[in-house]
Amino acid sequence: MTTNPSATARPWTRPHDWAEVVLGVVALLSFLWTDTSDAAMWTMIVLGALVALDGLASLAAPGQVYGEGIQIVLGVLMFISPWVMGYTELGGIAWSSWIIGALTAIAGAAALPLAQAAHRGMAGQH
Repeated sequence: MTTNPSATARPWTRPHDWAEVVLGVVALLSFLWTDTSDAAMWTMIVLGALVALDGLASLAAPGQVYGEGIQIVLGVLMFISPWVMGYTELGGIAWSSWIIGALTAIAGAAALPLAQAAHRGMAGQH
C-alpha cells in the first residue's frame, strides 16, 4: 500500500494526531473522575498536557517526524508512571495511565509512517 504524500501533508486532517489530542485531554482531566494522589494527579496533568500539545503540533505541521517519536515516548512514560510515581494502588488513575499510555504509544507508532510520507512529500517541494 502506498501512501499519498499530499493527503498526509495537509494540516489538521490526520486522525492519528486527533486521537493523540483526545487522549491527552482525557489524561489531563482524568483526576476529575478517579481517586487520586497528588503525584498521580500532577503526573497525569503534565503528561496529558504534553500529549495533547504534541498532538496539536503534529496536526499543524504533519511533516515533523520527531513529533510522533515524542508521542511514543510520552505514551511509554504514562504507561510506566503508576510504578515510577507509586500510585498502582489507586486503581482508576493507574488503569487510566496504563490504557491511555498504551493507546498514545500505539497512535504515535501508527502515525509515524504517515509523518514520514508527509516529510518525504514536503522534501520534494523545496
